Amino acid sequence: MLKFYGWNLCPHCHRAAEWLKEHGIPFEYYEIEEQPDEIVRKIVEVNGGDDWVVPTLEFEGKWRPGEVFDAAKLERDLAAWGIFPGRN
Repeated sequence: MLKFYGWNLCPHCHRAAEWLKEHGIPFEYYEIEEQPDEIVRKIVEVNGGDDWVVPTLEFEGKWRPGEVFDAAKLERDLAAWGIFPGRN
């Protein structure tokens, strides 16, 4: 299952989550500010070690750092993980 680490005030998180829903891609949403320290540390590490950036995605041990929402890039990244319908 795709894990989605986001922040309720992040417009890029809202757009990415809506995009996933529109494309029928199931995911579990995790509010970053409610995560235990070890998860936050991992997300900081994935994003370069300075701070957490969202939306950060994880699937089967593979991580995608937080980025400005870009539908085409998100589609390519998910396809590379084998989880975009019709592009596997």
